[in-house]
Amino acid sequence: MEEEKKEEEKKEEKKKEEKEIGKVVKYFSHVEAAVIEISADELKVGDTIAIRGHTTNLEQEIESMQIEQDTIEVGKKGDIVGIKVKERVRPNDTVYKVIA
Repeated sequence: MEEEKKEEEKKEEKKKEEKEIGKVVKYFSHVEAAVIEISADELKVGDTIAIRGHTTNLEQEIESMQIEQDTIEVGKKGDIVGIKVKERVRPNDTVYKVIA
């Protein structure tokens, strides 16, 4: 029994923290890209994000990011950025930055 408790505690420690960072504004299915308005902090290429909504549950690494078709490395609070996504997302889905 004690071993089961210890294993559960280890699993909880490994859980990733998520910080709300913005919302999905639009999704373009033909290019599988989401437009995200960043409302807090910043996003960088290489960051892991989670997108959650009523029917959305996606976690992925940001491989590329653009503003007005210009490639950028960092998006800051107030920016509206485009990123490639692996699944369909929906307007008003919440975007979280995953902190390991």
